[in-house]
Amino acid sequence: MTTQEPEYKAPVQIPQKAGWGAWAMVVVLTLAYTVSFIDRQVLNLLVEPLKAEFDLSDTRLSLLQGLAFTSAYIVFSPIFGRMSDTSNRRNIVLGGVAVWSIFTALCGLARNYWQMFGARVGVGAAEASLTPAAWSMIADRFPPHLLPRAMSILLMGPYIGGGLALIFGGLLLEFAENNSFGSLDAWQVVFIAAAVPGVLICAILLLIREPARSADKDGAEEAAMPLAEVWRGFRARGKFYFNFYAGMSGIVIALYAFPAWMPAVLMRKFGAEAASVGLHYGTLVLIGGSLGVLAGPTLGRLLEKKGLKGSLMVVPLIGASAIFLLSIGLALAGSYEAGLVFGGLASFAYSLPMAAASGALQIVTPNRMRGMASAIYVFIVSVIGLGAAPTIVALITDLVIGDEARVDQSLAITCAGAALVSLFLLVRARRAYIDLAAND
Repeated sequence: MTTQEPEYKAPVQIPQKAGWGAWAMVVVLTLAYTVSFIDRQVLNLLVEPLKAEFDLSDTRLSLLQGLAFTSAYIVFSPIFGRMSDTSNRRNIVLGGVAVWSIFTALCGLARNYWQMFGARVGVGAAEASLTPAAWSMIADRFPPHLLPRAMSILLMGPYIGGGLALIFGGLLLEFAENNSFGSLDAWQVVFIAAAVPGVLICAILLLIREPARSADKDGAEEAAMPLAEVWRGFRARGKFYFNFYAGMSGIVIALYAFPAWMPAVLMRKFGAEAASVGLHYGTLVLIGGSLGVLAGPTLGRLLEKKGLKGSLMVVPLIGASAIFLLSIGLALAGSYEAGLVFGGLASFAYSLPMAAASGALQIVTPNRMRGMASAIYVFIVSVIGLGAAPTIVALITDLVIGDEARVDQSLAITCAGAALVSLFLLVRARRAYIDLAAND
């Protein structure tokens, strides 16, 4: 991926309003984010075909969902974070989309478990490019009062993408099972088809320009802080960053555990077909997740108008509380419809804090270290959330409960426990956020 230096010299002040070009950039980045989650999560609907094809246990299958993707994602996130502070961010995103689309297609051409594992590693490495570059670009095009709204639009991508992966993945899987595609199995056709939208996104990204970098409040004009100064900034604000990163990781565990295992819950516990699960649960993920991420900044503003300090950091506390209750409800669900209700409401609950929390992180982080702050956020929540969540559920199912039909209980234990830890840490993060916001 290119590391070409962007064509700007001195940074400019953050604009006080956002024009159509800024919102168009957000839409294009949201499309890229949507495609990334289609490529990332379409595997979740293919759990049963892949288990049969490669003779996998839940634990080995979960390594494709988590470790294979995350091992590369967490290694490359800081690299792309630093590049996003020093290089052309539009080109970073463009190269990332092209590479992860190629590796998604290679997932469909895999002939054994380790080929699939390697292709998932490639998808993870390339997708690490998007978040730090996109967040930094948006922060340079929007004033602070519009930043949470812009972030909420971007963060619709995971839920639109995750929902579309299930909806169209299920329909395409059913179509492929009933038609011949030569030597390709139905699950292979789904992977290859999921790679196609990335080509269109690459073409659209060519129309987006690299934003000028805004100056910090101190008027500094370096394009990026020296690394030593970046680490000093993290240490000085360590109470916020530690509790924020760790606390949000608990919510991200639910964000990845539910989509990874809810299709299996609905199929194993209630005997539903993959196509039906994809359509029903996928629709709920798309609607519930999108509404949640859009509602977060609105809820934050309402709380702020009521005089509640650190309102953006109150929203994650509400989300974590809801995740705890809904996880318990899922374990008690006695029908397919009830399982769908709890799964759909959970998608709203774990998406609700995402835009508000991302906006809070950008607001209290100096401009010239935002790329690294975003990358470290992605790194930590990926290790704990994306990397660990699917495997924690699988290990509880395989080693503790010992019955794959009771995966709903494993999912509930994992997400309820993570939500409780998250609540404790996010209370501390909010206190530190209030202090930082007052000082800045």
